[in-house]
Amino acid sequence: AVVLCAYLEIGGIDLRDRSVIELGAGTGLLGIVATLLGKGFFVSLFKAIYNCSARVTITDRAAALEFLESNVQANLPSELRPRAVVKELTWGKDLDNFPPGAFDFILGADIVYLEETFAELLQTLEHLCSEQTVILLSCRIRYERDHKFLKMLRGRFSVYEVHYDASKDVHIYKAQKGSRKDDF
Repeated sequence: AVVLCAYLEIGGIDLRDRSVIELGAGTGLLGIVATLLGKGFFVSLFKAIYNCSARVTITDRAAALEFLESNVQANLPSELRPRAVVKELTWGKDLDNFPPGAFDFILGADIVYLEETFAELLQTLEHLCSEQTVILLSCRIRYERDHKFLKMLRGRFSVYEVHYDASKDVHIYKAQKGSRKDDF
């Protein structure tokens, strides 16, 4: 999560006025950082200031939600808390609770580790994505199953490695529907 947070900040990825969802949030670090990075303001021709912060949905299984919510409350300034919503999401289940294709960015850190969840994770990604959605996943490639997931992901999305942190052995992959190579 730390590597993907740094990538979002250093990579100059503009999250202002974007809808973002974090999958398998755990502590919520990535979603909290996305909310903070998405804080922005612009001035109109009339000099009025409008809030154009990111709208971040931070998700995990039901058992993690209480801890996740307490981390969001403890680590976001009160004026940004309404921009970060903690919500239950078990991959492949109750996807109707999330509008299809409604997110500009889907973020996931260290969520590729249980092979039995790969099909549900892919189903969830497909549901949440539009043609313009950018998926950013950070992970270590430790085992054959990790390569298997990347192969499955490439079967449904265009996938590119956009960053590698050699000191932490963490890869960041960008995935999108179709074959677009557009920058985000």
